[in-house]
Amino acid sequence: MIFTPAYAEEATTATTAVPAGSPAGTAPSESETLMMNIGMLVVLGIMFYLLLIRPQQRRFKEHANMLSQLGKGVKIVTQGGLVGTIDKEVSDHEVQVDLGNGVKVNMMRSYIIGKYEDSIPTSSPANDDKKAKKDKSAK
Repeated sequence: MIFTPAYAEEATTATTAVPAGSPAGTAPSESETLMMNIGMLVVLGIMFYLLLIRPQQRRFKEHANMLSQLGKGVKIVTQGGLVGTIDKEVSDHEVQVDLGNGVKVNMMRSYIIGKYEDSIPTSSPANDDKKAKKDKSAK
């Protein structure tokens, strides 16, 4: 034997030191473990609702309000990227869209993603050098 019994006893008491105020070496009971697991599931459910479900419901309501406000003569953009003007409201769920050159299409309102004016970017593209070229040519 390499270690003396006194050293072995000292080493075991040092590794099993328990912080003051906690029961010595007790594991949580089954009911405590069950409550911790249920608590984690509740926290995950709340986070899932707050981060995913609620924003999607808000977006859906905003889109439904926008669709209900559309009327004849409004310029729109479809999900396919087509730009047209609402020519006639066929029903609550369907409109007739004039795409230009006499082409008219019946379309479901849900395929309209927004008004054309709202879809146009307000800032110029990052690689637009037209202004810089005009300044150089003016000099």
